[in-house]
Amino acid sequence: MEEQKVMSKNLHVDICVIGAGSGGLSVAAGAAQLGLDVALIEKGEMGGDCLNTGCVPSKALLAAAKAAQNFRKSEKFGIAPQEPSINFSDVKDHVFNVIGKIEPHDSQERFEGLGVKVFREHGEFIDSKTLKAGNQKITARYFVIATGSRASVPPIEGLEPDKVLTNENIFALRAKPSHLIIIGGGPIGVEMAQAHRRLGSDVTVLDMGSILANDDPELVDVVRRSLQNEGVQFIENVKVEKVQHKGTENIDVVIDKNGKKEVINGTHLLVAAGRKVNTDGLGLEQAGVEYDRRGIKTDKRLRTSQKHIFAAGDVASGPQFTHVAGYHAGIIIRNTIFKVPAKVDFKALPWVTYSDPELANVGMTEEMARKAHGDKIKVTKWTFKENDRALAENRTEGMIKVITNHKGKILGAGIVGAHAGELISTWGLAISQGLKIGALTSTIVAYPTLSEISKRAAGAYYTPSLFSDRTRKIVAILRKLPF
Repeated sequence: MEEQKVMSKNLHVDICVIGAGSGGLSVAAGAAQLGLDVALIEKGEMGGDCLNTGCVPSKALLAAAKAAQNFRKSEKFGIAPQEPSINFSDVKDHVFNVIGKIEPHDSQERFEGLGVKVFREHGEFIDSKTLKAGNQKITARYFVIATGSRASVPPIEGLEPDKVLTNENIFALRAKPSHLIIIGGGPIGVEMAQAHRRLGSDVTVLDMGSILANDDPELVDVVRRSLQNEGVQFIENVKVEKVQHKGTENIDVVIDKNGKKEVINGTHLLVAAGRKVNTDGLGLEQAGVEYDRRGIKTDKRLRTSQKHIFAAGDVASGPQFTHVAGYHAGIIIRNTIFKVPAKVDFKALPWVTYSDPELANVGMTEEMARKAHGDKIKVTKWTFKENDRALAENRTEGMIKVITNHKGKILGAGIVGAHAGELISTWGLAISQGLKIGALTSTIVAYPTLSEISKRAAGAYYTPSLFSDRTRKIVAILRKLPF
């Protein structure tokens, strides 16, 4: 036993990655496949939050919920609707089967096969050049901190953290909640609200402001109405004053709305009120790495206050999305391996709420654009009701909204509707390449597809000038010219 406490001989590598989530795994895999010596430290589950308690299980649950909803909504196709018979435990089997299919790609065995030295231990800096992982000391030319974030439980009177649900334990719930109360109307709260409502739970969502507050209110309203029509209750602009755990599956939430108190009783409480970055216990002080409650402070190249130590993903004080962590990994690889001073650029950052209808954005919202450019912007819209494919599939709720500057350069786009998360990529490419909206009008789009809404919105940008009196006068002159 005493021998196990003795530190192993120092290990020196090119890159040491702390955290085996999306960002950390991408850096480790890329560096190893390029021939570098890599150490990967992970005390928890390989794959991090996204695989185990975030993106993957939530989308699998939403898919099951959508399948159930299709039974209820088949009448519009001439098929008799019926209430689906839902086995909630079997639904969770589906969720974990999906996780199981992806797990091998993120597994310790795969990364060791790539040549990565994997340590399933807590990692802590001894100094800026040395990390301790269990009994192993590791020195490296570069360190990458990619420890992610976790659910934040707000200090509400009476709330006992071990008696509530978060994204970290809700997917393990095998019995269907009779009445799920959700504190927080962000993407996680909204997605879980719709999934559980469609799977047979009563659902109430409480938010201190408006739901999906980072999105365009006009587009959010389409999501709000759709979920309300399905039976989700939203109580917005409300203060949660107290929580009373009255026993098994018996919870009171006391709220204050405009000075009027009300008690909401439910069986389960999900807290989806933000994230807390994982910086505890990393020894950042010993390493001389600056951080605050928002995360580790980095420059545009993702370097910390110690230039050989980088941060990626949620812990890096930026947007908290899995695709951002992957993007960060590419920036870090270019800086550390190829010695290219690559910098982060979020002008074409997409974000999606995977409700039904989906809500997707890239670049600036209208509000952001007005703050940056004043009234020198143009907003162009097109609805799904005017799209033939949407009509054929009876999915006509929603719209696209495109924001340009006064010269037609695309600043941002928002889409709410079926497959919005897929459709938004076209606009992300356009923004990243600095294109003007005319580039979309010259694109040939297959008919009938939902993608036509992008071309039609681009065309609508030119409608006022194309059919103006000035254009009519020009056409009248041209008519008089010989053939």
